[in-house]
Amino acid sequence: MVIVGNYCEAEGPLGPAWAQGGLSPCFYFTLTPSTLMALGALALVLALPCKSRERPAGAREVSWSSGPFVAPYVLQLLLATLQVALPLASLVGRVGTAGGAPLPGYLLLASILGTLASACGLGLLVMERNQAWQKLAMGIWIEFRHSLGLLLLWTVAFTAENLALVSWNSPLWWWARADLGQQVQFSLWVLRYVVSGGLFILGLWAPGLRPQSYALKINEDDQDVERSEVQSTEAPPRSTWQDLGRKLRLLSGYLWPQGSPVLQFIVLICLGLMGLERGLNVLVPIFYRDIVNLLTEKAPWSSLAWTVTVYVILKFLQGGGTGSTGFVSNLRTFLWIRVQQFTSRQVELRLFSHLHELSLRWHLGRRTGEVLRIVDRGTSSVTGLLSYLVFNILPTLADITIGIIYFSMFFNAWFGLIVFLCMSLYLIVTIVVTEWRTKFRRAMNTQENATRARAVD
Repeated sequence: MVIVGNYCEAEGPLGPAWAQGGLSPCFYFTLTPSTLMALGALALVLALPCKSRERPAGAREVSWSSGPFVAPYVLQLLLATLQVALPLASLVGRVGTAGGAPLPGYLLLASILGTLASACGLGLLVMERNQAWQKLAMGIWIEFRHSLGLLLLWTVAFTAENLALVSWNSPLWWWARADLGQQVQFSLWVLRYVVSGGLFILGLWAPGLRPQSYALKINEDDQDVERSEVQSTEAPPRSTWQDLGRKLRLLSGYLWPQGSPVLQFIVLICLGLMGLERGLNVLVPIFYRDIVNLLTEKAPWSSLAWTVTVYVILKFLQGGGTGSTGFVSNLRTFLWIRVQQFTSRQVELRLFSHLHELSLRWHLGRRTGEVLRIVDRGTSSVTGLLSYLVFNILPTLADITIGIIYFSMFFNAWFGLIVFLCMSLYLIVTIVVTEWRTKFRRAMNTQENATRARAVD
């Protein structure tokens, strides 16, 4: 019978993050599986919304067996499957060598989260190969590499195994191999290191997405299709997060106004004000704490007056509870107006030039109302998205990072871990909800375009 004791082996529910010359096993085996689980779930969520594509009529079979890349993919699949079983094997080994002693709670959590994270990686590996098979069957050119989420998952897993070497001199770990339990755990760590390292190396190569040659059976006739001739014949349903890097690079071109040193200087000022807001968000609670402490300790009036004065100034600069109505925020918004107007003008000029470069047939059959509505929505969307990205998303990520660092340094690493897990869960839920609601937004825009086209034309 397995008895579960305290969460950490030390007295009390939680122990220190650094103990006896190394990382605490309790902290390490809480941080690592939690991070891997967050990354695995996020990568899986980003991959799932991509709808499966049906093969066109006549496309019957794609052969992946030709070429020397099947054996490495089988090895990759075997390593990913073994990675799923290793956390459970570690738990079984610990139970078998415990001799009836209570099992720390963090080992149970690490086994569950580690297994789920590895299962996400295995599912992504199989899913990406199936999606590549479907794309090739439809005649769509693919990139022979794994998704960023899967590569990041394998990279962090391999890095985590190397992180354990930091605690080489700690007696809390299994490096001494003094008894059977430590020998078993050391052997399992070596196996995890080899598996995670192999997945990391094979992930960079992506053998499962590299068929040397393939054949499509079209209309019952075998035809060899060269990769250079593969073209997409239809626009498949796209995920909101697909080609995110390309979209960000496209928007970044409007963030730095070319040919206008004055506007470039204004952009630098706005970014500096945004950094000042991040500092104010940290300083305001600290001075508020100092005021409470001074009132509690009945400190001299001069110290209290000085602290209150500084707090009032900082609060004036920060503004309301969210910092949206403060002096710094309003000044940044006022300065950004000129940059936003410049961006709108550049987008409209490029769009106007593009319309004039289209063929005469398009101009004869165009729908003026629909085109005008698309132009208006597109211009406002670019400027709004750029402002939201620079002054909402990036500051939020910066605040999360600052919060994790601050709580870890001034309180405990466990507080930083809690903030990280909560924000990871929030990010996953946000992506899922955004992907779900996007299809309704697209349908609404399509209907609105049709309405405007019919009303004007």
